[in-house]
Amino acid sequence: MSSQPLNSKDDSDEIPPPQRPPSPPPHTTFSARNIHVPTFSAFRPRDIRVPSPQSMNHIAWSCDGKRLGAVGIDKVVRLWWPDKSVSRLAVLVGGGYVTPGLTQMELRSATMFSGGHVDDVDYLSWNPTHPDLFCTSSQKDRRVVFWDTRRTPRAPAFCCAPGSDPDRAAESRYIQQLQLKYSPVQTNYAPDGRTILYTSAGKQMFVLTYGVEGEDAKEQWRQADREPPPRDVQSCRRRHRAHPSIGAYDTHLDYPSLSVVHSTPAHVGGCVAAALDPRGRYLASGGHDSIVNLFDLSEWICSRTITACDNAISALSFSHDGEFLAISNAGSYIDICATETGVPLHRVPALGPSPTVSWHPSRYVIAYCGQTKIREGGPPPSAWISLFGPGMSN
Repeated sequence: MSSQPLNSKDDSDEIPPPQRPPSPPPHTTFSARNIHVPTFSAFRPRDIRVPSPQSMNHIAWSCDGKRLGAVGIDKVVRLWWPDKSVSRLAVLVGGGYVTPGLTQMELRSATMFSGGHVDDVDYLSWNPTHPDLFCTSSQKDRRVVFWDTRRTPRAPAFCCAPGSDPDRAAESRYIQQLQLKYSPVQTNYAPDGRTILYTSAGKQMFVLTYGVEGEDAKEQWRQADREPPPRDVQSCRRRHRAHPSIGAYDTHLDYPSLSVVHSTPAHVGGCVAAALDPRGRYLASGGHDSIVNLFDLSEWICSRTITACDNAISALSFSHDGEFLAISNAGSYIDICATETGVPLHRVPALGPSPTVSWHPSRYVIAYCGQTKIREGGPPPSAWISLFGPGMSN
């Protein structure tokens, strides 16, 4: 694995600058609200390459931001403790203060989680109430597996080396393994960590619940016995509401009944991404039409539309304070926009299209991943993970 800044034309195509919309109302600007905006243009991505013919599909932070997990290239889950070997306090470097902890990531430092899946892992979700608990899912083996980082032995160094056999990794003791009837595509925890919504390859939504079933039984995850809502679902969760995107509509479902409360047209050609503002103000949705809509959750109206992207949207993520929205798409870049104005602030170059993007839960740092482009006469494609934000540049 190598780490290097993205500054070579061989690695990326020329990225067009985003189009700026008309000036927003003065009262919505950062200066009017006394909010300091990071100088995103001063930062450079930290790129980590993983030799693999397959793409890294998903990356996610633990709820405390101390762990970063990635899946997609095989049946193994890889976790990093970015701050573990470096002081979390700022250190004086060249006359300026930086926080370098998150840059200390190498393939050999990853902890391997294996033994839960028999095929490639597609998705990873962290429990929002406990930083050691997470689950993974695979469409091919139709499993959702639950893990506890405290139960996992350190994998031998050879298991982390490029080209090593993941089957030889030290098997982890997963907490529970669920075999599902339908292939899970995405999993989303409820805020209390005791309910999971998962969407299937057939574009339906199902529910997993954590609790006791029967007498003297321990708590465990099980499939909830209820009918799934309509097809074509992309979901996210907040409190006791489900906010799925059904086809070209954004729909508000009540939980646990999953009855439709409200539905509104949102996109042309289908909605494929959704994210909730941590402040509870907005639901963001993105579609194949390259448009991002921000819906006011108090009135359920589209308060603004972001048209900065030139390609189909693949994922959305709000920063911890809700002020910034990161947008990944079919292009080789990530857009960072202001939530309250919709103004594009910076276009982050990437080694290729990214299927996901995730803000750190307490810092202005994003993580994203994917696969390098196939170029005629060039090297074979490889998987990659990138970090962008303060302290990430080499």
